[in-house]
Amino acid sequence: MTKSVIGRGSLADTGASWADTVLRASCAATGLDPAGARLIKFTNNAVYALKSDPIVVRIAGSIAVRNLVPKIVATARWLTSNDMPTVELAEEYPQPLQLDETAVTFWRRIDGCVQQTQPDGRDLGRILRRFHNLAAPDFELPQWNTLSSVRRRIQDEDVLADNDHEFLVAVCDELEQELADVDYMLPPGSIHGDAFVGNLIGGPDGAVLCDLDSVATGPREWDLTPIAVGRLRFDYSTDYHEQLASEYGVDVLEWPGFSVLRRIRELQLVTSVLPTLRSNPALFEQWNHRFQSFRRGDRAAVWTTYQ
Repeated sequence: MTKSVIGRGSLADTGASWADTVLRASCAATGLDPAGARLIKFTNNAVYALKSDPIVVRIAGSIAVRNLVPKIVATARWLTSNDMPTVELAEEYPQPLQLDETAVTFWRRIDGCVQQTQPDGRDLGRILRRFHNLAAPDFELPQWNTLSSVRRRIQDEDVLADNDHEFLVAVCDELEQELADVDYMLPPGSIHGDAFVGNLIGGPDGAVLCDLDSVATGPREWDLTPIAVGRLRFDYSTDYHEQLASEYGVDVLEWPGFSVLRRIRELQLVTSVLPTLRSNPALFEQWNHRFQSFRRGDRAAVWTTYQ
């Protein structure tokens, strides 16, 4: 088995300090207070919850993610105008704020309550039904092309051994051919693009959908795939897939085309952090486990979420 040349020792431990610097600069530019801010997540974006203001600050972690920001802002406004249960921009601040080579957006923090139950597959199924029934927005959403996004991440990566890089390119080629022959069962339209329970936030009025980076026009089956892959790949204590299938009314696991979308989703999960892997070495151990098990075709390997 070929091992990647990337290792903890080769990664500069600069991710958190870089994001902290950008956070302080963005707060200085907007009059917000960064003191005591909590880093919620740092994968493709660095996401901070401010302590002194009910605001979440989202910092694009790579050029590819930065380029998505105008679409994300337009999408958030479209969904808010349709009363969708999704995260909302804090419009009193620049959307986005451009800082050097990154872009920063500001969102209203959703504060849950002690009695609030955790979001589950039923919540996701209900929100996706509403999402899929929306009329198209008055701006053009990109066409769903996850393999194109994966290819860009592979092309831009600078952390893999040559044969690891070539393997991922070859998988993209195979899947592109297979995808052309998929016979879909649902009509295409607006999709969230990364629909799983981890992208739901529990609030006082119920679950809210977040992370609008992947919103596009494409096959609705794709929005049902992450939860199904989660059932097969992650050791969740709750069967979110069964909940979603019951609420949405479609079980994507029974659809013949699922095997192709499953492999695309797994490839996406393997490559999603390549742009930030060098700047955020804490991701390496789980990324390497995913990559090695995917490469050897181990469909039973259990993955865990990035922290």
